[in-house]
Amino acid sequence: MADVHNPAVRSKNMRAIRTRDTAIELRIAAALTELELGFQVQDRSLSGRPDFVLADYRAIIFVHGCFWHRHHCPLFTPPATRREFWLAKIDGNVQRDQRHIAQLSADGWRVLLVWECALRGKGRLAEGELVSRLEEWICAAAGNGEIDQYGIHQR
Repeated sequence: MADVHNPAVRSKNMRAIRTRDTAIELRIAAALTELELGFQVQDRSLSGRPDFVLADYRAIIFVHGCFWHRHHCPLFTPPATRREFWLAKIDGNVQRDQRHIAQLSADGWRVLLVWECALRGKGRLAEGELVSRLEEWICAAAGNGEIDQYGIHQR
């Protein structure tokens, strides 16, 4: 099926998608600030330019949109138009994410993925619950993990 927008409109729409300081990233930053944890934002020197780096804990946090990184939750719906193109693009994102996580882990970092569904939608976590889950993972010094609408999991 053809795109419903002409190339100029599609280009304008795609440029409007933020790559930093998104609403969900701002919520994570507020939670980390509430926990009084020092962090850096989008450190370009690390693989994948992590959203948050907590150097004192050797911890990395990525905030992933459920659509762009294919999370198996109600917020991911395959596109109706140009389906093959978008699914190939999303597959590339997932493979790139896996490479970055493997590299960071090999370099001695613990990696946490915070999925958009933990912060938006019907299944989102309560604000206090999000803060406690972040604190639990950061302070536990456990391995890689993820937080989604179902809670915190080891990866």
